[in-house]
Amino acid sequence: MEGLVQLDQQVSLWLNQHNPEALNGFWHFMSGVREWVPFYLFMFGVLIWRLGWKKGVAVILTIVLGVVLTDQIANLFKDGFMRLRPCRDPWMLANGVNCPDGTIGGLYGFFSGHASNSFGFAVGTWAGLQLNDPKHRYGLYGCLIMLWAALMAVSRVMLAAHYLGDILVGSLMGLALGFGLAYAVHRLLVKAKV
Repeated sequence: MEGLVQLDQQVSLWLNQHNPEALNGFWHFMSGVREWVPFYLFMFGVLIWRLGWKKGVAVILTIVLGVVLTDQIANLFKDGFMRLRPCRDPWMLANGVNCPDGTIGGLYGFFSGHASNSFGFAVGTWAGLQLNDPKHRYGLYGCLIMLWAALMAVSRVMLAAHYLGDILVGSLMGLALGFGLAYAVHRLLVKAKV
């Protein structure tokens, strides 16, 4: 386990140090929460428009539930594993990790709530559309929203808020929970004949 932790530190440090300083503003934007509220509201509107208000609201509530669950699970893991964030880890600081101004977070970072929330939102919206509106293909949207989620997750490494392992675990958690909830609400809507 110690070897895996060291490898994670080294790879994360390498990625962080090879990030051009000029991109820090982009990573801060990607990592923001308030900046994306209009996009979330727009996507909720698209879900209601494409699926109708009953299915749309059901999918939206499922996405919100998924985000709340992944966020709370991430907090439990952080408190349980107590793994320092890269910008708070003495070894990372001694080896020159780049901690841009404004990268504030709690003390612990395993696993990334940003990664789990963004991938949960991404797969929740895509699967919500694809499963409940089978007449249309949402492949392009699926690719674009997964790219968005990946950039959101990677931003956390670039800003030294998380290790690569933190975002990989968070991404998998978000994908699993997002798809599981999207499939569950789809089955409920089919049974209810909505």
